[in-house]
Amino acid sequence: MSKSHVTIVILGVLAVLIYLSVYTVSEKQIIVKFKLGEIVKIEDEPGLKFKIPIFNNIRVFEKRIQTLDSSPGEYLTSEKKYVIVDSFVKWRITDVAEYYRSTQGDSDKARARLARIVDDALKSQFSSRGVVEVISGERTEIMNAARDKVNEEAQSLGISIIDVRIKKLDYDTSISDRVFNRMRTERKGVANKLRSEGQEEATVIRAEAEREREEILAEAYRQSETIRGEGDATAASTYAKAYGKNAEFYNFYRSLNAYKETFSSGQDILVLKPDSEFFRYFNNARSGE
Repeated sequence: MSKSHVTIVILGVLAVLIYLSVYTVSEKQIIVKFKLGEIVKIEDEPGLKFKIPIFNNIRVFEKRIQTLDSSPGEYLTSEKKYVIVDSFVKWRITDVAEYYRSTQGDSDKARARLARIVDDALKSQFSSRGVVEVISGERTEIMNAARDKVNEEAQSLGISIIDVRIKKLDYDTSISDRVFNRMRTERKGVANKLRSEGQEEATVIRAEAEREREEILAEAYRQSETIRGEGDATAASTYAKAYGKNAEFYNFYRSLNAYKETFSSGQDILVLKPDSEFFRYFNNARSGE
């Protein structure tokens, strides 16, 4: 073998050794370095890393948040009614050494164990509640309690739970009708209460308006009577002054008004003597006085 061939072989071997000795860590990964099957280092800082070929090997794990989307499951409520729940879990690896020891780094095994933990937590939450509470009012409370329970048990897997959420919740027709009737009864009760409060408020408003109306009418009547009294007093004073200036003319004027009011209707009948005081000015007119 020539010298040039030996050089090429040596360079090739060096290139292979360098290739086997160098690896990179991205910001999305966690790298576990092993030495003869034992964990010697965990790399989670991005960059170029080195290892000893043959003695060291590496395993790559996901650093980002992952999603476990399990198949819908049936859960029994406190009323012995089944509900079908479709949920998902957001999780991430926080202790990669514990994760490897508990699952041997097998993601399928980790997901299966996590799915069982989630199933047990949801079963516990739904079994302590009725259908109405599950459907209409306490879903957020159920999810928060399930998340805390799952997170507590998932620590043994080196996993941290970010969130547990329900995507869909189904139930049979009988449950649907019962929940609808319950909700309709509750809404009807609220409507009746509001209607009753409205009628009570309307009664109060009407009573107040009626009271104000009576007060206004009473005040208007009082003022009108005052004005009428003042007018009558003024008229009486005017008549008195006129009578004092010319009593005869005043008597004549009053007689004319009396004649006018008496003879204004053709149906009036008077039985009087011709020489009565009522015809005084008629008689005086005929005699030329």
